[in-house]
Amino acid sequence: MSLGDGAGGGKPVSELRKRVISALVLAPIVLGMVWWGGYVFAALAALVSVLIIHEWTTIVGDRSPLALVGGFGAVLAAVALATAGLPAWALLPLAIMTALALGLGHGWLARGVVYAGLTGIAMVALRSASGDGLNAILFVIAVVWATDILAYFTGRAIGGPKLWPRVSPKKTWSGAVGGLVGAVICGVGVAIYAGAPNLVPVALVAAVMSVASQAGDLYESHIKRVFGVKDSGTLIPGHGGVMDRVDGVIFAVVLAAIIGYGHSGGADLARGLLIW
Repeated sequence: MSLGDGAGGGKPVSELRKRVISALVLAPIVLGMVWWGGYVFAALAALVSVLIIHEWTTIVGDRSPLALVGGFGAVLAAVALATAGLPAWALLPLAIMTALALGLGHGWLARGVVYAGLTGIAMVALRSASGDGLNAILFVIAVVWATDILAYFTGRAIGGPKLWPRVSPKKTWSGAVGGLVGAVICGVGVAIYAGAPNLVPVALVAAVMSVASQAGDLYESHIKRVFGVKDSGTLIPGHGGVMDRVDGVIFAVVLAAIIGYGHSGGADLARGLLIW
């Protein structure tokens, strides 16, 4: 659930106030850990991944020993290996855990392990890439936050046709477009700050990542609808669970890592994302 969930629907003022207060408290902490980098940021990535797999297993109703021990272990091992500078090897425990979960009939668990594990790997891989890692993560944050905020307010102001009413009945096409425009503007702003020489490709990357962010939001809404759950948790007042807050980040940061890897040939994910 992002801010865009309120587009066209209207949240109670008290609920919106909770969201704003939570954001004002959490944003400086998150940005501080992003700026610090190293093991501090790796700890943040690991914590986010563990909370995601915890909420995922709760949603899908799989709290078996396999889900709790195997899932958590695979996610933490993946993030730890990525922190050690081995992002490719970090996929190994994910692959083993996924195969094991599928072999034992826990298909939803396997999806959750990949969902949570790749999030942590992508976060660490981007942040630890050369001297541009900080700018790369700030770029992802700017794109996702701008998408969420502009989608919410544009959707409320304009309304109009629904984006995908069967999955998320409050999201509108106007909100989606507003979020995309905001993401491009903010993403280019970060690129200018980072000294990126060519802004047109960066703007296109920001647009694609905004779409990915909104797709991640819709995917989480789909999962909750399948299992009849309103929120992924209650950890964050006004937002629900961690998955509700980072659903857009998950798809966007993984895509950012893939783009950075592909453009740089695996040499430097951060520069591959921003320097064209």
